[in-house]
Amino acid sequence: MSNSPINRRLFLQVSGSTAATLSLGFVWPQSAAAANSSEVNAWIDIHPDESVVIRYARTEMGQGSRTSAPMLVAEELEVDWKKVRIVDVPAHDNLRRKRVYGDMASVGSRTIRNSQDYLRKAGAAARIMLVEAAAQRLGVATSECKASMGMVVHSASGKKLSYGQLAGDAAKLTPPKDIPLKDPKSWTLVGKSVPRVDIADIVTGKIRYGVDVQLPGMLHAAIAQSPVFGGKATAVDSSKVDNRRGIVKVINLGEFVVVVADNWWRAKEALRDVSIDWDNGKNGAVNSGQIMQVYRDGLSHKETAIARNDGDTLAVLAAGPVVEADYYTPYLAHATMEPMVCTAMWTENQLDIWASTQNPESTLTAAASTADIAQEKVRVYAMQMGGGLGRKSPQDFTRQAVAIAMQIPGKPVKLMWSREEDIQHDLYRPASLVRMRATVDQAGKPKALHVRVSAPSLFSQLLRMPLQNGVDQQAVACFNDHPYAIPNTLVDFAIRTTHVPVGFWRTVGHSQNPFVRECFLDELAHAAGQDPLAYRLSLLPDNEKANRDKSILQVVAKAADWGKPLPKGVHRGIASVDGYGSWTACVCEVSVNARGEVKIHRIVIGIDPGYAVNPDNINAQLQGSVVHGLTAIFWGEMTVKDGRVEQSNFHDYRMMRMNEMPKVETVIAATGGFWGGVGEPAQAPLAPALGNALFAATGKRIRSLPLKNHGLSLVKA
Repeated sequence: MSNSPINRRLFLQVSGSTAATLSLGFVWPQSAAAANSSEVNAWIDIHPDESVVIRYARTEMGQGSRTSAPMLVAEELEVDWKKVRIVDVPAHDNLRRKRVYGDMASVGSRTIRNSQDYLRKAGAAARIMLVEAAAQRLGVATSECKASMGMVVHSASGKKLSYGQLAGDAAKLTPPKDIPLKDPKSWTLVGKSVPRVDIADIVTGKIRYGVDVQLPGMLHAAIAQSPVFGGKATAVDSSKVDNRRGIVKVINLGEFVVVVADNWWRAKEALRDVSIDWDNGKNGAVNSGQIMQVYRDGLSHKETAIARNDGDTLAVLAAGPVVEADYYTPYLAHATMEPMVCTAMWTENQLDIWASTQNPESTLTAAASTADIAQEKVRVYAMQMGGGLGRKSPQDFTRQAVAIAMQIPGKPVKLMWSREEDIQHDLYRPASLVRMRATVDQAGKPKALHVRVSAPSLFSQLLRMPLQNGVDQQAVACFNDHPYAIPNTLVDFAIRTTHVPVGFWRTVGHSQNPFVRECFLDELAHAAGQDPLAYRLSLLPDNEKANRDKSILQVVAKAADWGKPLPKGVHRGIASVDGYGSWTACVCEVSVNARGEVKIHRIVIGIDPGYAVNPDNINAQLQGSVVHGLTAIFWGEMTVKDGRVEQSNFHDYRMMRMNEMPKVETVIAATGGFWGGVGEPAQAPLAPALGNALFAATGKRIRSLPLKNHGLSLVKA
């Protein structure tokens, strides 16, 4: 996504309006037959050999949606999954076909939940057209024909016609306006565990990621960006490298300097010997202590934006004893396995892009804007990503690659960041300082809750978007929509903007605020002398939203044997959170020895996503959430000294190792009736469940992350 205010807003407006259109009725291409005689509609090609091509219009970064999304099409199409082949849709094809494929971004756990309606209708409409084509050819009523496993059968005569035989005729028919969908009870593919279509190619090395792009005559660029955010290069001396073998050009573009060479290693090593004078600007002396003071000031700030205001919270708090606690979660880097990478080739009339991007349309927009050309002159090929986690949605690296390529016309140039550049020039998960204040009744239940959030705004700082009523919804997520029956609730927001750039990090506000909410709730339960599960259940009212919270809590608690005795020294913690349209809960079992070594004996994590398209993939997402979440919980923290991030690589920004991975049990409690996300929500209850278990084990309440700062370490599982 472009950081340009105009382009960003325009893109959101366009994608938002398109999503609304698609939810009301799928937009078909003007003439499928004219485009491709085997194309029944924009999503489906059926060939004479009975092979079926289903197009995938979003991006794949390991989340498995390239498998799950086409499953929705195939289910309604009534086709043999073994005959299906998945083909990615380039962003320029979507532009050329007037965005018939809709929103192409893989962000916010919305690929399935936002696409499911029109994907299923694409398959159903194609099936209806194939049945109609068969009926016409056989001279019978369509009501007498039925589609199944790539065949249309005439019930009375038993005559059969294959999809391959019918596709050409079906493509000439007018798509149906009324597209009934199958009852979920009759699904034969959706809801079954299906191997991901890319697994074999991943393990055999056939998949090509952005870092794998190879083109004839390709050059490579290594980049150095200002160590202090917002700084600029004032002078560059490249005399030591200008005549080295393989060095093509040294380019100073102000915010960054690059060396272009015939291979990346040469470019990277030469960059070490380029002398760069940086103007650090006003931020060259900023450190983490000063930034923390900015956050602390937000807790006492007089003018705040109101996110939720039920009852008369401040008056009730003033009348009774108050339980108060401050919670802090730090800046986090994405640290995707594959760093930022983009290949660009610029000619006078064409700009081609090969990128690891979560949003190909935004890549196209950013590239066209940078080159100042019409979008129709840009082609974008989205490569499989070696991780995304939200970092590969903003398009800073795309704009850099295009700017570099324009300096060397006619040559493809691959820009790849080093790990150090990746860690020290990220768009970080915002830090957040939250003050929780509550007063309780005689039964220990909260009568009033005041939540003050002091944090940056992703929407105003990154996206340059105005905030509605001054509130960033991600900053207050899971506070402003908490499900508990607390009659007086005040949630307010003090925006804190520092020079540290921020971005969307997997699970976004739900990656940090559940830690605050659910641990503070645990504090109240402990103060009331009540079981944490029973306490939560007693606070959940009788409504649809809260009943789903109750259900997932009870299902996961049962799976975790909540209430049954544990071995000596082992303790449990529990938490539940809803987000991204799904409901999740987690139970952690831990022990802690005298040296502060934490052994996680068991994690039970569950989700109710409504409908579970591919259960095996959901299990993988839940397990992956634990890996990513525990890494951040134990070690994740970005600190600032002299205006720059201190961490630079995996030696000081630690990842969890394989021998530290605990036992994870997953629970898919799909209750149906809605479509929730999967990739992000499962991470939400992990930190609070672990924090609550650690309190049960040690008697010490942890109110800030990472755990390394509390003398705690994770031992081998």
